[in-house]
Amino acid sequence: MRRARLDPGCDREHCGLVAAEPHHVGQALRDRLGKPLIVRSAYRSSEHNRAVGGVPASKHMLGTAFDIAMANHDPEAFEAAARAVGFRGFGTYPRSGFMHIHLGPGRRWGEPFPPRPVPFAEETPLARERLADSRTMKGGGAAGAATIGAAGVEIAQQTLTEAQGSIQSLIPYLDTMRWVFIGLALAGIAVAIYARLDDWKRGRR
Repeated sequence: MRRARLDPGCDREHCGLVAAEPHHVGQALRDRLGKPLIVRSAYRSSEHNRAVGGVPASKHMLGTAFDIAMANHDPEAFEAAARAVGFRGFGTYPRSGFMHIHLGPGRRWGEPFPPRPVPFAEETPLARERLADSRTMKGGGAAGAATIGAAGVEIAQQTLTEAQGSIQSLIPYLDTMRWVFIGLALAGIAVAIYARLDDWKRGRR
């Protein structure tokens, strides 16, 4: 077994040594599950073990056992993950809402946890588009740019109307450009609305 270390989370009365191997295996379990482990009990001194009614040869006194709350875990999935990382002893306490796990010889006791009516869902964060790839941003940006372009053409058209000579021949072309920009603005708005509706359907609000 690897060298033991002081448990940083212990209080002064029940402070003791926790072997490095259970600590690393416990971290491996947490990494495998991808969820926090709510530790109800870990290392116990002999005095504390007697005070809480632990068995005389409890693995907790060796620092190789943990009692983990099942509030945020599915017991069946939790046990499978614990076995995969090296835990061999399992004690189930459904009424108290925790599972005992320990390293060493295989052993099992306790009542099984009742099946959950709704299994825990995968804790996958909702997908979100990057700002640079957002269809909503692209559609809204296109609409904004086209609106500004249409307004610019309108101003230019008014300016040329007041001008003299051959410059006035450009006015019909500017009118066409203004309608092109208006069409682009409407298309951009349509893209933005479609993207928002599509994202809403996919749960990407």
